[in-house]
Amino acid sequence: MGAPVKALVELVRAPAALTVPGDAVAGAAAAGWPFGRRTLALTGASVCIYWAGMALNDYADRHLDAMERPERPIPSGRVSPGAALGVATGLTAGGLGIAAAAGGKRALRVALPLAATVWAYDFVLKETALGPAAMAAARALDVLLGAGGAKPALPAALTVGAHTYAVTTLSRSEVHGAKPALPAATLAATAGVRVAAGRVGPLASALLGTYALTTGRAQYDAVRDPAAPKIRRAVGAGIHGMIPLQAGLIARTGAWRSALAVAAAFPIARALSRKVSPT
Repeated sequence: MGAPVKALVELVRAPAALTVPGDAVAGAAAAGWPFGRRTLALTGASVCIYWAGMALNDYADRHLDAMERPERPIPSGRVSPGAALGVATGLTAGGLGIAAAAGGKRALRVALPLAATVWAYDFVLKETALGPAAMAAARALDVLLGAGGAKPALPAALTVGAHTYAVTTLSRSEVHGAKPALPAATLAATAGVRVAAGRVGPLASALLGTYALTTGRAQYDAVRDPAAPKIRRAVGAGIHGMIPLQAGLIARTGAWRSALAVAAAFPIARALSRKVSPT
């Protein structure tokens, strides 16, 4: 019998995928084609690879989770390790197939290293010094996927990657807590990303301000009390903060309709996180 749907939703952190489509749209906007059938398909490819990474994360961490997070789908017995690995493999193949069909060789040249980075992170790099850099590289490649690898999307990709690096570094302390210096450094990084994103037009400024406020406020709370619950809350805020950051980068290109469409996912993602943790 297959795993219950609810367990699979938890396994892939399904609602957290709302933070993913904005990557492809930001890349497409930077490259000059903010939305269309190809962009829509490439967002689907990104979501598949993201979900694959979440399932793979739990498969790789199943023995550690049995001690630290026994409520997760695999250690709780609701999803078997084999099923989790099968889900990860199938979603990866699906993501690569969609990318190839939608964007041809140019998209596949980005999607293949993206998928490889995700698998390498979960199996090899996560607990090493290269872990945050690998996760940042994956997000940056995700932005470039939406642009078909076009160079004009590189600044947006690096901005999203920098935010991801900071949040991933903080996430390493979400089980046991941290010293105040870590969330303080993450807060400084958020301010730096906000400055690097620039100020072009009132909509972009408003969206980027929302990013800095919602992400930074949770990080500031973690500076004041760096216990595990506050760190987890700051990590969750950082994950969700990806949405207004992406929307701000899109609005910066003048694609305000696409920016608003991406931004609309922000309150939905935050509401759904109360049912399924994004971390």
